[in-house]
Amino acid sequence: MQGQWTGQPVGPDVWATCRELIPPGSVFAFLAEHRDALFPAAMFTDMYPSPNGRPSMPPQILATAVLLQTLHGVCDIEAVQELRCDLRWKAACGLGLHDTAFDPSLLTYFRRRLARSTRPDRIFDAVRAVIAETGVLRGRHRRALDSAVLEDAVATQDTVTQLIAAIRRVIREVPGATDAAASCCTAHDYTSPGKPRIAWNDEQARAVLVDALVTDAIRLLAETCDQVLDARAADAIGILALVAGQDVEPAEGSDGRDGRWRIARRTAPERMVSTVDPEARHIHKSTTRTSDGFKAHLAVEPETGLLTAVQLRPGAGAAHHEAAVAPELLAGEEHRVEVAADAAYSSGPCRRALTAAGHRLLIKPPPLRPAVPGGFTLDDFAIDTAAGTAVCPAGQRAYFTGTIAKKRATFDTATCLACPLRGRCTIARGGRVVQIRPDHDLQVAARRQAATDAAWQADYRRWRPPVERVVAWVVAGGNRRLRYIGTIKNNAWLHLRAAALNLRALVNRGLTRSEDVWVLTAAPV
Repeated sequence: MQGQWTGQPVGPDVWATCRELIPPGSVFAFLAEHRDALFPAAMFTDMYPSPNGRPSMPPQILATAVLLQTLHGVCDIEAVQELRCDLRWKAACGLGLHDTAFDPSLLTYFRRRLARSTRPDRIFDAVRAVIAETGVLRGRHRRALDSAVLEDAVATQDTVTQLIAAIRRVIREVPGATDAAASCCTAHDYTSPGKPRIAWNDEQARAVLVDALVTDAIRLLAETCDQVLDARAADAIGILALVAGQDVEPAEGSDGRDGRWRIARRTAPERMVSTVDPEARHIHKSTTRTSDGFKAHLAVEPETGLLTAVQLRPGAGAAHHEAAVAPELLAGEEHRVEVAADAAYSSGPCRRALTAAGHRLLIKPPPLRPAVPGGFTLDDFAIDTAAGTAVCPAGQRAYFTGTIAKKRATFDTATCLACPLRGRCTIARGGRVVQIRPDHDLQVAARRQAATDAAWQADYRRWRPPVERVVAWVVAGGNRRLRYIGTIKNNAWLHLRAAALNLRALVNRGLTRSEDVWVLTAAPV
């Protein structure tokens, strides 16, 4: 049952009696005055469908509290302490001086109701509606794209820990798995806490343990695979199957059929890093920077710093790459925009999708890597994709063969070995091999424009860098490490964070309400 605001705070009204103590022009002062206009009660009616039961805390107060909580990066307990002790928080939420607020769990319940509703991002959408009404983005048809790595809220687990945790989960969640494990799982006592007691500095002992744990996992999967399972049990089985295969390979001298296993000498693509948060992934933001967690994908209006769209995705996988998410970030744009982004967004499919939508691209193409340092790159070859030919800098011709996804042209070995330009071309024993992708012509045109178009270069240098400042705002105040588990909860947090940052930017521009219309009254700060 949805609570109603009675208009009777506990003790003196903080905003009415202590207004001079609340920083003017702050988010606190703005919410104290315009909280009900920003978050009207009708906005949350669908979250409280039952007319029966005990009235809840008014959702306007809870929405304001979670917005401030996300803006300042505090946990539920800390947020409630602020509501009890900080006049600014009390004024923003409309509480009285003697109001002790509520139990911290109420913030958890509110976020859960919000996430399960038909409009989980309604607070972000409410602030976006304010942005539209002010007209601050009118005539600003540029968007800068970028992503930020957000670290997960769990500890990264090694292979042994993941195998044991996944087997325990199956035993706990799958009907009949307890009896099956008692008969087929012998590598470890899964009812006891902690890891097996072995000499962990003994490589042979670790290898024997991993082999036995993987064997237990395979046997347990075989015993439980024929059951009809509910969602929790099916998730447990799926995680065990994934863990049992992602980090191991057949032991030395094994063909994979004799049941002998060892830790793989490689890292599996899209490797799950923890059974506690199965959606967290190992991320390579660059060749030198790695992390575990998720990626926040951002679309920013570079002049105002306002976030126009955000999405949180797992940190690895082709479907979650920057270039795959970019069209989704720009799908809500009413007009064609100028898109500024780095080389992560320069894939052929991304360029085609954005160009087809009518956007102008300021997307930096990735650099070409020559086979010989300082030597010839792919652009030094005259490539005719229609004719299927490639002509090298020395004038030799070769023909492309292969599939649509990858074509290659191999130059004559004898000619290459005698070529005076060979030292700048290849270090291969035979002839030079040239490979192209389906979007070769599109990428060549992009590289040519980036290298020769002075207007393009000036626009890129001007409009691409501001997004870095917004990325810094998103992760500031300890917000690089997430507080929740899973994509859904963390995506909801990201939308709240974006709403809070946008509201702060608008307040700095003098956001107020005049004659029931949102207006800006000041220059940006």
